[in-house]
Amino acid sequence: MYRFRDPKGRVIYVGKAKNLRARLSSYFQDVRHLHARTATMVTTAASVEWTVVKTEVEALQLEYSWIKEFDPRFNVKYRDDKSYPWLAVTVGEEFPRVMVGRGAKRKGTRYFGPYSHAWAIRETVDLLLRVFPMRSCSNGVFKRSAQIGRPCLLGYIDKCSAPCVGNVSAEQHREIVDDFCEFMAGHTTAFVKRIEREMYAASEELDFEKAARLRDDLGAIRKALEKQAVVLGDGTDADVVALAEDPLEVAVQIFYVRGGRIRGQRGWVADRVDEGDTAKLVDDFILQLYAGAGPDEIPREILVPALPPDHATYEQLLSDLRGSKVAIRVPQRGDKKALQETVEKNAEQALALHKTKRASDLTTRNRALEELQEALGLDEVPLRIECYDVSNLQGTEVVASMVVFEDGLARKSEYRRFVIRGVDGQNDVASMHEVITRRFRRLLDEQAGSTERVTENGPMLVDPETGRPRKFAYAPGLVVVDGGPPQVAAAQRALEELGIVDIPVVGLAKRLEEVWLPGQEDPVILPRSSEGLYLLQRIRDEAHRFAITHHRSRRSKSMVESVLDDVPGLGEVRRKTLLKHFGSLKKLREATTDEIALVPGIGPRTAAAIKDAVAQAKGKTGVRVNTATGEIEEA
Repeated sequence: MYRFRDPKGRVIYVGKAKNLRARLSSYFQDVRHLHARTATMVTTAASVEWTVVKTEVEALQLEYSWIKEFDPRFNVKYRDDKSYPWLAVTVGEEFPRVMVGRGAKRKGTRYFGPYSHAWAIRETVDLLLRVFPMRSCSNGVFKRSAQIGRPCLLGYIDKCSAPCVGNVSAEQHREIVDDFCEFMAGHTTAFVKRIEREMYAASEELDFEKAARLRDDLGAIRKALEKQAVVLGDGTDADVVALAEDPLEVAVQIFYVRGGRIRGQRGWVADRVDEGDTAKLVDDFILQLYAGAGPDEIPREILVPALPPDHATYEQLLSDLRGSKVAIRVPQRGDKKALQETVEKNAEQALALHKTKRASDLTTRNRALEELQEALGLDEVPLRIECYDVSNLQGTEVVASMVVFEDGLARKSEYRRFVIRGVDGQNDVASMHEVITRRFRRLLDEQAGSTERVTENGPMLVDPETGRPRKFAYAPGLVVVDGGPPQVAAAQRALEELGIVDIPVVGLAKRLEEVWLPGQEDPVILPRSSEGLYLLQRIRDEAHRFAITHHRSRRSKSMVESVLDDVPGLGEVRRKTLLKHFGSLKKLREATTDEIALVPGIGPRTAAAIKDAVAQAKGKTGVRVNTATGEIEEA
């Protein structure tokens, strides 16, 4: 175990390593080769100290306790600042009480959850109190009712058995509490069957009032169960974990499944502190969320997107804390895999919502633009930023995208796509030179052939013949290219060849999120918490997404045409007509021969030949997107 301290003696990072010499050597290398966050940590640290322990389990326990004690700034924090509600039953009291609680847990109390919303728990408890009429009042109300000898309102409407006035004994009330806890723990089938039997028995004995009350109880139970749908039929107790990542942040989502039912959900977004992969993120997550937890907080199974490097050690640690076997697994198929995909979608939506909220804040956007102006040494705040990305598949179907952000917000109406024609093979540098040349030659042409008109929004360049505004007659305040020094140099050279010297160019490299300026040997390293870096990353990612979408569309169309090349009697014109009619190879494959024959110029015989061609190509021709790299691949 080792700790980095800053000049004031504060612990800024806690870590563990089997080989301390090798681990520390990885930190003390050329700072330019380190991840930006790691470089900041190393340059901030003034000393390092270490502690030797006997086992890996002891190392995990010590790491957790140090993180809790020192709260080091460079350790990823997998605990958000929100207080999630729990359903609590004070089983340590003579007359236990059910309540909704937050914050630290107390001894002598049994907890269920956590849940996303307190109101959802209260609705469920309100439904179940008519079936399990246990105490839910505060200590003050309970003592006052006992003193005056009259129960509160809940006692009169049969949502409390009123132990305060002796309507039930402590033992009878304890039985109700135990039944409630068993129901909340997931053992619901027995209660439903028992109430059904009692209802039918009362009906046979002609006690219809009791039968009606039991029928209403049964309806309340079923309504409560509808709020907690069964997702795993084998009664699994598991925490299902999923992550959604980008280079700066990671969104965490957990579904708490008890007795096969989703009992609660939790999620938050944390800052990434290093370039570790998903397994490393899961490693940090398990350590901070479960180490030091009580036995009732640790499930029998933890489903994760990737196994941490020392998952066997974690299983041993958690099994010791729980008192029984705990398994950490990556689901491969079936209901558990489907559930984790659902949790992953929630994580992706949470990250997207977080980005949207962050981008929509005017103060944050202004700060981001001002940070870029200062960090890049710009004369003015870059109110209009254009970003370019090149996409290809092994040198084929090379395309480029241009996205536009104004005042920190996307202007999708001004996005543009480019098909690269003057470059042979896979040459991103030459492709970038071509797309920058074409875009800014268009800028010069439109500026030369435009007239200025004063409008409500200020001066605007318009076409003198049509009077329509020429959007691309405006120069950006900053050009961003996806890539490092070679791409930046190519873009700068293209601008200089056109005689444009007043538009700044930067590149954003994916690996370390470095910002490169033309002719500079070292990149500009923006802080990980910088709003300027966040804005650049968001613009770069949007350009990449736009390029990939265009590339996928062109690749799909070219594959449709290649499948139809050998169909007799089907020339280029008819192929394009067919492609325009169906739109994709998938839809063409799903069409019947008669539907194909309805396309103008396609007769029954040609339609049959087309149907045979696409059927033979099934499973051999297609495209897919590699989710890890975002690149287009042949399927």
